[in-house]
Amino acid sequence: MLLPVAGLVLLAGCGLTLLAMSTARVGLVAELVGIVAALVPVGSIVAALLWIDRWEPEPARMLWLAFGWGASVAAITALLVNNTAAAVGDALLGYGGGDKVSAIISAPLFEEALKGVFVLGIMYFLRDEFDGVVDGVVYAGFVAAGFAFTENIYYFGRAFADHGFGDPGTGGVVTAFILRGVLSPFTHPLFTAMIGIGVGIAVRTSSRWLRVVAPLAGYLVAVLLHALWNAAATLGTPQTFLNVYFLVMVPIFISGVFLVSWHRRREQRIVASALPAMVDRGWVDPVNVKRLVTLTARRNWRVRAGRRQGRAASRAVGAYQAAVTELAFLWHAVHLGLAGSDAADREARLVMVLHAAKADLPARTPSR
Repeated sequence: MLLPVAGLVLLAGCGLTLLAMSTARVGLVAELVGIVAALVPVGSIVAALLWIDRWEPEPARMLWLAFGWGASVAAITALLVNNTAAAVGDALLGYGGGDKVSAIISAPLFEEALKGVFVLGIMYFLRDEFDGVVDGVVYAGFVAAGFAFTENIYYFGRAFADHGFGDPGTGGVVTAFILRGVLSPFTHPLFTAMIGIGVGIAVRTSSRWLRVVAPLAGYLVAVLLHALWNAAATLGTPQTFLNVYFLVMVPIFISGVFLVSWHRRREQRIVASALPAMVDRGWVDPVNVKRLVTLTARRNWRVRAGRRQGRAASRAVGAYQAAVTELAFLWHAVHLGLAGSDAADREARLVMVLHAAKADLPARTPSR
């Protein structure tokens, strides 16, 4: 009981410390402007991640914890490490050299490690909450979104403090928002998603060496992408930056979208293949099969139930859908030999949850 409380205190303490430090540097008004501006890109990222995670939504408390870890613990630790690296760089290379060392070496190495350690922690300590690449991308994305949110508050606030809303000649918060909030809100999630993909591969393989190599490879790719991005912004010309953006980052982002889409279709096939067995055992009524086999049908079922019988009915349908999906994923893991020694116990618990959820389903919901 004390561990969750201690964790919340740690997150809150780190978050308040960062807020105080940032406010002291840029001023209260600029800090408020930074917070408002940072909410826009982080909102779009979170919405995209929730859309990705619709087949088997992760617990809300875990997603909040991931976001909080990135926004507070990872951010404040990275700040301390990067400031130290900058001071050492200035001492060795002269004034200004520290910023380059911090941006190109320290930030990629330590920021990605600090974000990635949360994803690894979910894999090792809450294995039941981690089903593969999609979950890895979602958890990594939420950690990175939290980190980027804190970082953007300071950058936007500093831009406002230095130049106000700005103009094309001097910059300002509008220019900073276009660069960080419009053109590149996906960069931090994209970097850390490489770690999530590596961890997702690790939990879905029987190869011992791949369980070690995949997360490590994901981390190295995240570091390289992060370093390349920072180097282009720090050392390169505007043309260099645009080349890296359009020729490297955008294609990798598009490739990542296709990869996640493929895994979402794979999750749909896993659920669809398990439904006949659930019908045979009486856990799923045949009339509900078509309501469970696609995300659109599931959403329509929840919406119709809510409109007809209220929010509680909609939640009951959602709980039933989640129980069906989790059981289907467990069966798939058993089939692959990746479910672990407690698979039978987990199945028994999920069956109980499924029966309870089925009992709570609305008595009548429109079929079309």
